[in-house]
Amino acid sequence: MATVKRYTQKRWSLTDIYSNPDVKIKAAFADLEKMVTEFERRRAILKEDISSSDFMATIHALEEISRVLHKLNGYSGLWFTEDTQNQAALTLTAQTDQVIAETENRILFFDLWWKDLADTAADRLMKESGDYRYWLEAMRHFKPHTVSEPEEKVINTKNVTGVNAFNTLYDSITNRYGFKVEVDGEVKELTRGEVMMYVRQSDPELRARAFQELYRVYGNDGPILGQIYQTLVRDWRNEQINLRHYSSPISARNLANDLPDEVIDTLLDVCQKNVGVFQRFFKLKARLLGMKKLRRYDIYAPVTKADKPYPFNKAAETVFDSFREFDPRFERLAQRVLDEDHLDSEVRKGKQGGAFCWTVTPGLTPWVKLNYQGHADDVATMAHELGHAIHSMLAEHHSLFTQHANLPLAETASTFGEMMLVDRLLATETDEAVRRDLVFRQMDDAYATIQRQAFFALFEKEAHAMVIQGASVDEISDAYYKNLEKQFGDAVELSDEFKWEWVSIPHIYATPFYVYAYTFGQLLVLALYKRFKEEGESFKPKYVKLLAAGGSEAPMKILLDAGVDVRKASFWQGGFDVLTGLIDNLEKSSK
Repeated sequence: MATVKRYTQKRWSLTDIYSNPDVKIKAAFADLEKMVTEFERRRAILKEDISSSDFMATIHALEEISRVLHKLNGYSGLWFTEDTQNQAALTLTAQTDQVIAETENRILFFDLWWKDLADTAADRLMKESGDYRYWLEAMRHFKPHTVSEPEEKVINTKNVTGVNAFNTLYDSITNRYGFKVEVDGEVKELTRGEVMMYVRQSDPELRARAFQELYRVYGNDGPILGQIYQTLVRDWRNEQINLRHYSSPISARNLANDLPDEVIDTLLDVCQKNVGVFQRFFKLKARLLGMKKLRRYDIYAPVTKADKPYPFNKAAETVFDSFREFDPRFERLAQRVLDEDHLDSEVRKGKQGGAFCWTVTPGLTPWVKLNYQGHADDVATMAHELGHAIHSMLAEHHSLFTQHANLPLAETASTFGEMMLVDRLLATETDEAVRRDLVFRQMDDAYATIQRQAFFALFEKEAHAMVIQGASVDEISDAYYKNLEKQFGDAVELSDEFKWEWVSIPHIYATPFYVYAYTFGQLLVLALYKRFKEEGESFKPKYVKLLAAGGSEAPMKILLDAGVDVRKASFWQGGFDVLTGLIDNLEKSSK
């Protein structure tokens, strides 16, 4: 093994953002006020004949303001995430949200001036803007959906006590939940992350109890959580449709991702046409488990009783090894996250569930959140989130405005990282039961990342329409249940409590229509990984170039440069064809 350092589970350190937060955060707020006051004086020079030097100086000043905001938001957000019941973190988050909104209002004049500038003047300035060019170009795409300066200021202000407050409330309510599940004759109180560990266990009754308890707790608050969702949907409608005049609720997300509506329509249409792929997989799994039909409780059930534990340090070594085999730079970048104590892997009550990678600013190693419990899927999650971090660090030479890839492309390195990990595990694992379990888990994860997320997006489209038509929370729950029926057909037996699953999905609250990014990313990676297997070493420079581009080019251009045309249904179908091939092999090996 190349790794010699022993890594242990711990809480992350935020000192690389602010080493002395009590002093430095107060100073940051003061510095921000000075910077914004100085920036406001630049309004007078924003004219059609502005010189390139004055224009670039304005952009650099704006970037420095944004850097301070990103650090304040990063610190408060990460602090709140590690303990959602921390009142000091909640207070700082609210204070930061207020300052961000006020700052955005004060610097808004630049955004509005730039969008309204004549094309000839804008083209002249963009030609000399270097790495900022695409950011400037993309900003102008929003011109048809931009309202007046007073209206934009009102939107920013109301979001502090509107959508931001409702999302903080949702997090505060749901992250205090405790779940009581009987395990080995003992009733345990568990976090959501711990409950989800049991839905992948071999005991069918334990899986059922875990899911039943999960949605019993969410269902108890379902009417309240549903009302929060209805409020957020109405707010999205009021802003994106009524004020900004997008053609549909999802169109606002598509433009933010700089992807044409027809690309996403094609993606979701192909997913609907391929429901039979995963239904076939679930029928195979039922046969191997000795069941006539899978219950919804069983879709992540292991087909063997292999439950090999992965101690944290061993998992880190394995992930690093898989990255190194592809490119030694990937290993070094992943190690940076752990070496700098930017990873929080502990399971704690009050800590936000799930996992993420959070890039604060270029040059600062991203922070990664896990809730690591030592199972194979936890190792995969580690590879996934460290893949995000690698993507970010490969693009850290870009500006603050051009480092981040858009949402669908942002899932490329993470999902590719998982596939590299599976290759590594299959190459080194000698236990046939564990090997088989790994392959089935790969299909389980493909379902969770592709079809499940696509149908979440389809549900969101329906739910947004229903809320505006006056649908009740119960009616939305019924629509979600019918969405599940379409997904599973006659392959999976549903039970009533799953009608509350939708209120447990944070993404549909915080970032409407985010979820299709997972589907997009996974199917894209299947195509890229197939090319990697076919082309070998010659593929790697093209892939690294794709990641290193970050958000410095339009996603359609980045993809076309990599030989990918996402406008064609045949491209997306190719991803499902890869999955069909995997199922063919599983069926042959299972006879």
